[in-house]
Amino acid sequence: MASESNTNSTSFTPDSALDLLFSPDLISLEVRNAMHPDVHIRPLASNDYRRGHLEVLSVLTTTTDPGEGAWVSHFEALRAAPRSYYTLVMIDKGSDQVIGVGTVFLERKFQRGISCVGHIEDIAVDPKQQGKKLGLRIIQALTYISENSGAYKTILNCSDKNIPFYQKCGFERKENEMARYTPQRAHTPKL
Repeated sequence: MASESNTNSTSFTPDSALDLLFSPDLISLEVRNAMHPDVHIRPLASNDYRRGHLEVLSVLTTTTDPGEGAWVSHFEALRAAPRSYYTLVMIDKGSDQVIGVGTVFLERKFQRGISCVGHIEDIAVDPKQQGKKLGLRIIQALTYISENSGAYKTILNCSDKNIPFYQKCGFERKENEMARYTPQRAHTPKL
């Protein structure tokens, strides 16, 4: 997780100084212009482990810390599948720390004329940063990436309590989700 010395950083790092997962040009200009002035939206960077990426994800569920080396290795695996994984982060400009995160990944389909479906996952905002419409901006940015990548639809799963939020974001309730969880393992398999 983020070390204390990195948590207190006060120098905002511009996109041009970062090793990003994908081009920031894929993020909607409309979303960028609508951002709260203290917050910057950009693709996940190879050193966001140090900016508290996992801490923000822990808002959703138990998030074990695999260590920085494993985190960077996973980042590289995502990047090795171009035009598939788009993880965005919101950065507090004052601290240069991650305060929001979300991902859309594209599932390639043979249906619909060799098309794809965008799956939005892992939307999380630091509870201390709520009320700035960060979740809305993350959803708007991910939906824009999905639609501009050729997806014929963009889908997501959410809890019942979050349905009104996603409806405000333009999503509608459709069908049902089914899940089967794998029994506990001693370690995460290497893919």
